[in-house]
Amino acid sequence: MKKKSIQQLKEEEQTGVLTVANLHELYGDERKGVQQIVKRIRTKEEKKIKLKDQWDRMNGLEEDAKARGFAYVTGIDEAGRGPIAGPVMAGAVRLPESFVLYGLDDSKKLSEKDKNHFYDEIMARADVGVGAASAEEIDEWNIYRATKLAMKRAVLNMRETPDHLLVDAMEVPVPIGQESFVKGDEKSVSIAAASVIAKVTRDRFMKEVDAEYPGYNFLKNKGYGTKEHMEAIKEKGITPYHRKSFVPDGIK
Repeated sequence: MKKKSIQQLKEEEQTGVLTVANLHELYGDERKGVQQIVKRIRTKEEKKIKLKDQWDRMNGLEEDAKARGFAYVTGIDEAGRGPIAGPVMAGAVRLPESFVLYGLDDSKKLSEKDKNHFYDEIMARADVGVGAASAEEIDEWNIYRATKLAMKRAVLNMRETPDHLLVDAMEVPVPIGQESFVKGDEKSVSIAAASVIAKVTRDRFMKEVDAEYPGYNFLKNKGYGTKEHMEAIKEKGITPYHRKSFVPDGIK
């Protein structure tokens, strides 16, 4: 039987006709281009298996909670505890049954493209609540208490009230049963989803602040105390979005 051209095989690879299930037909073909195609498909399949295994592992906390009778398990996480400007933002996410989003992880491990893609998917399909505590509230209450306040607001902003919370290393001041996990955004898909919501929401907020107060480069530094940011404060002073308790006295 006449061998298919490498161009034909590439087209079948791109359209999904050629998969790992029928690669055995090409194993005896020693053409370099063919073996490159085989390698690409096998690598892609191995990556898919790895992502599925990661998803199953990170879904374990949710499955355990459901096995104990909880029906509305929600993940909670925050973004923005460390910056010297901007709010601390929290996300609360309850993923629907049969929800799958391979590659979802702690937002700090994701590219900008993936964060925005996952944000759109989660917002479209999940019950999501977002809460914030302002710079003024952070100065008044301290960052730890303000973070709790943002998390509480996120829970209260959900469509339905959760019956169990999975929280990233915090305790949320609401009368709902909850469990706290160190590095929870690496252990739970719900907490990871909440971390994406909190991070993307905060980044977009800081983009608006950047337009309102140009010169501080909030778009790039997201409110963190970079050298450039500190120099801008020395020159221009602080804005209403700066946390006075975070900015060194000598710079204000």
